[in-house]
Amino acid sequence: MTSTEEPPVSESPPSVPLTLAQLAEKAGVSTATVSKVINGRSAVGPTTRALVERLIEEHGYRRQRRRIKPASLIEVVFHELAGDYPIEIVKGVQRVAWTHGLSVVVSELGGRHTPGPRWVGDLLVRRPAGVITVFSGPEEDQRIRLATQEIPLVVLDPAGNPGLGVPSVAATNWSGGLEATRHLLELGHRRIAMITGPAFALSSRARTDGYRAALDAAEVPVDPALIRQGNFQIEDGVAHTHELMKLSEPPTAIFAANDGQAIGVYHAAHELGLRIPDDVSVIGFDDMPVWRWAQPPLTTIHQPLREMGATAATMLISLAEGESLQQKRVELGTELVVRGSTAAFRKS
Repeated sequence: MTSTEEPPVSESPPSVPLTLAQLAEKAGVSTATVSKVINGRSAVGPTTRALVERLIEEHGYRRQRRRIKPASLIEVVFHELAGDYPIEIVKGVQRVAWTHGLSVVVSELGGRHTPGPRWVGDLLVRRPAGVITVFSGPEEDQRIRLATQEIPLVVLDPAGNPGLGVPSVAATNWSGGLEATRHLLELGHRRIAMITGPAFALSSRARTDGYRAALDAAEVPVDPALIRQGNFQIEDGVAHTHELMKLSEPPTAIFAANDGQAIGVYHAAHELGLRIPDDVSVIGFDDMPVWRWAQPPLTTIHQPLREMGATAATMLISLAEGESLQQKRVELGTELVVRGSTAAFRKS
């Protein structure tokens, strides 16, 4: 209990960051303990760490602003390194990073969409100028630890809620889903199937909502049998196409929520003896360079992945240099790219 002979400690206004000593006094611990929390050291109990991190989140921490040095790094964290998707994003990040004398380090989470418990500690050893997480994002306590170390974070193509106040970059997924479905409707198709992405992914839900909105606007009933949930994998396109074509009224067109699943549709169509686009039209989402050489070339929704990477890097560097962002939620436009895999509906 505080002695009545000691003057009460005045409360700092919420807008004024606290010093290390003030944080220690509020938490009832030593300045050395607070310093260990701020510097990411493990020799602090979980209860004390949580208390100090909560106080830092509420009040802020006043320290000398850290400037980017020429040898600094931008770390780009992917849930998985597979296909052209990460390559396109890294190219965009590098384009901006190199102009600022920064290097780019790429790491992956082994398929996880949230980092493991050791992730922040390992990251602090590397001390990057900032972190871009792609189709993934740290947990709240991990975001707090990054913030206390003044390591800025930008979430690109967030799988879920990026977190209060955390900047993010995405594409106009709803508009892309709407435009893909509208294209098929304008070609006369009414039995339009959709192979979605995973249910937890914001991008997948938005593309599916766009699909539903286009059907609704055209007064075409949504048939639940034509909507199949995938996981953005080629094999999803293969398996679901086989199932869809067994329906008493099979689809005449399939909208796959990414290009990989669309190529799975191609494989299944070949196995079933179907011709694209004569027997079934196919449209994807992403516009990966390799699928332009498919036979026939894939109609798709262009997602500006390089521009998304460049935008995320620009935002990150601004934050690392102590600047505030005019816009924390950025969505870049998608665009329909018509090639040879879609054609006008022809009644069998």
